[in-house]
Amino acid sequence: MAAVASPYLVRPMTIADIPQVTEIERESFPTMWPQTAYKRELQQNSMARYLVVSRPAPGAALTAATPASGGLGGAVRGLRRMLRKEPDVAAAGEQLVGFLGLWFMLEECHVVTVAVREALRRQGIGELLVITAVDLALRRQQAVLTLECRVSNIGAQALYERYGFERVGVRRRYYTDNNEDALIMTTPPIRTPEYREHFARLRAAHAERWGAADLLLPS
Repeated sequence: MAAVASPYLVRPMTIADIPQVTEIERESFPTMWPQTAYKRELQQNSMARYLVVSRPAPGAALTAATPASGGLGGAVRGLRRMLRKEPDVAAAGEQLVGFLGLWFMLEECHVVTVAVREALRRQGIGELLVITAVDLALRRQQAVLTLECRVSNIGAQALYERYGFERVGVRRRYYTDNNEDALIMTTPPIRTPEYREHFARLRAAHAERWGAADLLLPS
C-alpha cells in the first residue's frame, strides 16, 4: 500500500519557535531549560541541530508560507524560502506538535531531547522524531546514535528498542527533579546494510499507518 500524505512538516527550529517549544517542554519535563538556553543552542552551538514537527493550526493556514498553488507541498516550498530569508520567522497559524534536539560529536549523534504535545501523544509523532534523528544521522555519516531515558519511561524505551537502541549503562541519579536514574541507550552501527534495511522497513510501516510527513532537514 502506498504511503498517504501526512499533515506534518519536520523542519529546523527557529528563534520564533521557542515560545511554542517551551509550552511542549513544560508538558513533558519537570525540569525545563530557560528560553535563553534554546536561543544559545540555536545561535552558538555548532554541534547542535534542533527540529520541530509542525502542522497548520485548526482553522488556520500557513498563509505566510503558502503560495497560490496551496497544499502542504506548496507550504513546504514557501516555508523553505521564508526560512532561508528570515531564519527567525515562523509561519503564521503554524502549530508545533513536537521537537527534537541532537548533538553531533565526532561520529556519534546524541539525542538530547524528544518531546510531543501531551494531547497529541500516541499518534506517531514521537516515532516520527526518532525517524528524523536516524535519518539525519545517516545523512551526516554518523556511526551510532545515543541517548538517555528515564528508567520509569517504559513506553519510550520500547520505541527506542524498536529502532535498535540497546541498554548499555546507567547514569545514577541523572534527573535532578527526582534523582531518578537514566538508562544509557545506543544503536548498533547504523551505516550497515542490515540496519539500513531494518530502518527502511520501520519507516515505511510508520508512513503507511500515519502518513508520510514532509521533511525539511538541515545540513
